Amino acid sequence: MPKIILETIEELSKWRNHHNDDINFVPTMGDLHSGHEKLIQSAKNSYFGSTLVSIFVNPLQFNNKEDLKSYPPKSIKDHEIAFQSGADVIFIPREEELLDKNCQDLNFIRASKELNSTLCGLNRIGHFDGVCTVVYRLLKLVQPQLLFLGEKDWQQLLIIKNMLKEMKLNIKIKSIPTQRDQDGIPYSSRNKLLKTKDREKLIFFSQKLNEAKNTFLKEDRLDLVELTKEIEGKNINIEYLKVVDAFSLKEAIPSEKISMLAGAIKCGNTRLIDHVFLMKTQPIIAIDGPAGSGKSTVTKVLAKKLKLLYLDTGAMYRALSWFLINENIDYSNNDQLKKSLKGLSIVFKTDVNSNQDILINDICVTKLIRTQEINSIVSKIASIPAVREFLVNEQRQIGASGGLVAEGRDIGTKVFPNATLKIYLTASIDERAKRRKLELEDNEYGSIELSIIKEQIKQRDQNDMNRSHSPLIKAKDAILIESDGLSVEKIVENIIDIYNEKIPQELQTE
Repeated sequence: MPKIILETIEELSKWRNHHNDDINFVPTMGDLHSGHEKLIQSAKNSYFGSTLVSIFVNPLQFNNKEDLKSYPPKSIKDHEIAFQSGADVIFIPREEELLDKNCQDLNFIRASKELNSTLCGLNRIGHFDGVCTVVYRLLKLVQPQLLFLGEKDWQQLLIIKNMLKEMKLNIKIKSIPTQRDQDGIPYSSRNKLLKTKDREKLIFFSQKLNEAKNTFLKEDRLDLVELTKEIEGKNINIEYLKVVDAFSLKEAIPSEKISMLAGAIKCGNTRLIDHVFLMKTQPIIAIDGPAGSGKSTVTKVLAKKLKLLYLDTGAMYRALSWFLINENIDYSNNDQLKKSLKGLSIVFKTDVNSNQDILINDICVTKLIRTQEINSIVSKIASIPAVREFLVNEQRQIGASGGLVAEGRDIGTKVFPNATLKIYLTASIDERAKRRKLELEDNEYGSIELSIIKEQIKQRDQNDMNRSHSPLIKAKDAILIESDGLSVEKIVENIIDIYNEKIPQELQTE
């Protein structure tokens, strides 16, 4: 594909009229650096379609006109960097055309009041309104399917996400983690304005944020007063230094939720920002739902794509059921049952092909637990309080440090009530019966009447939903996904989109 530079809205319109592929859009203000390169590369390598990069210095987002004057001018080098990084098209609109003659007829888009009333929004009056106005204008002109933004400007990212929802633009945002130079400071076009002593201050500031994060993770404490003293002790002018909820941006105390330590400082005449995310444990995704809803298959694929541990809690209940039957243990006798559970070992092992086996007392029972005999008894055994108490404790120990996807029937309500993301996956009984029949036949368990499987599923639902301990219910904060007619790939894609809304890419890559 030839490299194209468009300079007018008319040229862009003509190009769009002859272009049938999806568009991956990377808006920039020029003076491209390694952070921009990563954005463009991500747009080019991750998705189908053409990658379009815009270069436009937005005057509406500068509340300080001197700041605008000092912003690096356009350069032919930007074109080279953009094309070398993977851009197919560069759009360089003129100010008088994009902004409709000095903004006289321009429809201003206001940033979210809640998101704009803190951090950079407090001192940069009108900044995010200017960002929203120009980004909206560009999006309407370019009409992309995907918009690529950096997490370095996290507040701006949240505000643009909110704008897309409010303006009902069907555009997905893909973000990339903050990109940093070798000395640890985030890439920014303003960095070249720094003198050596000012850059040293920024390096110190970024280091202290990272040290505070590490202290929080190791010792569960963050002393903002002491941190402020250390930074100001280096004659660094702090505009703000706060711990906020990572998504509402309201001031917060670091907790189980994702928070953010964010700051803005002045180095010489240059204002710069940086942040670190604070999360005690790695993410946990809880997927609940009835038998045959596709939980196991979806969870396996999801865990592999997100590089998280797959915790098959259903297999744990099946393995324990197999053990009780195989050992002829009277599980109706509570004392005998509890005695049999002492010292019992249930572990998962993954082979070189990423297939996961379950072992109980070192016996591999992966196939043995998928029989009709186990199907008919597991619900009853799973409803026994002593069994649930034992296995919930085992599951919590496995998930103590997070970093897993767990599926079952009480994961989001009982096992991991503080899970980062909760999904309730379900399907009609007809759909679930068809899936179960195929699963049994694929695993060489013979042909079974569909009507028999449907009755078993109905009975399983009845047992699971009406048991006295940890019944199968949708957690209040779980997201419902009805999987009838959806492929595994589509369900996984939907969950990953939701996950990316809740977990910054920066945390996913750590």
